[in-house]
Amino acid sequence: MKAIVQDTYGPADVLRLRDIDPPPIGDDQVLVQVRAAGVDPGVWVLMTGRPYLMRAMGFGMRRPKVSVRGRDVAGVVAAVGAGVTRFRPGDEVFGTCESGSYAEYAAASHKRLALKPAGLSFEQAAATPVSGGTALQSVRDCARVRPGQHVMVVGAAGGVGSFAVQFAKALGATVTGVCGTAKADLVRSLGADDVIDYTRDEVDRHGARYDAVVDTAGTRPLSLLRRALKSRGTLVLVGGGHDSGRLLGGFDRQLRAPLVSLFVSQRMRGLAAKERGEDYEEIARLIDAGAVTPVVDRTYPLADAPEAIRRLERGHATGKIVITV
Repeated sequence: MKAIVQDTYGPADVLRLRDIDPPPIGDDQVLVQVRAAGVDPGVWVLMTGRPYLMRAMGFGMRRPKVSVRGRDVAGVVAAVGAGVTRFRPGDEVFGTCESGSYAEYAAASHKRLALKPAGLSFEQAAATPVSGGTALQSVRDCARVRPGQHVMVVGAAGGVGSFAVQFAKALGATVTGVCGTAKADLVRSLGADDVIDYTRDEVDRHGARYDAVVDTAGTRPLSLLRRALKSRGTLVLVGGGHDSGRLLGGFDRQLRAPLVSLFVSQRMRGLAAKERGEDYEEIARLIDAGAVTPVVDRTYPLADAPEAIRRLERGHATGKIVITV
């Protein structure tokens, strides 16, 4: 099969389109014929090997342990392991995979897949698992958003942020999205009641107004984000900036936030999102109900995966970049 692989850490130039063997599957795995795959910051992290903390966490010290890039996957079940009963060949599925999704075939645990909504394209489905699952856990589990609350989403036009706006609205919150001028109309179309243009105003424009702030941008100091929170509000930190340091990246804020929480009334948490098929099933129900729509920025063919990642790195994406196979 054809796949996008890398032998060493580095910029997008290290990625190559090659012919390799399809991945084997275990008893609890599914072989997916890939139709589309998402591009997210985690792909950039595993490609560059930065922050270095990631290497020490088991992803490979000198080179990537998994050579094929990509985790988001949408496609058709080609085969199932002996212990899999939830899916059968021919099912259209979406979720995350272990073997790398920038390839014609990918191996995935059945616990990290869900049936694709019939009305959703493969491209939209591929935009959903990592970003949608992260957003759902941020809003539902960490922020614990309830009807009537005021919620701010920083980075509201991005992959995670665009989902977070919609989930917060579905839970009955009044939502303020933070984004650039060109993306304000999109954020409003997702359901945001108010938009703060960060080129003109900062997140504390309204003072300590918000019950919850979900920060997906990873660039603002905790002190600034706290000024937008009510005295007993919740701050959820999702990811870190690309250029925030070699060792920890933007994740130093996530390490400091729980310590600061010990001394203030506000609750601050860094999110370590889990990849769960049950979350993808919940998102599929919200999509079927018309409450959530994945936002696809642009699609690239498999051979152009390096350029897709360069676009992500430049910060130009609105919603999710997707690779088609």
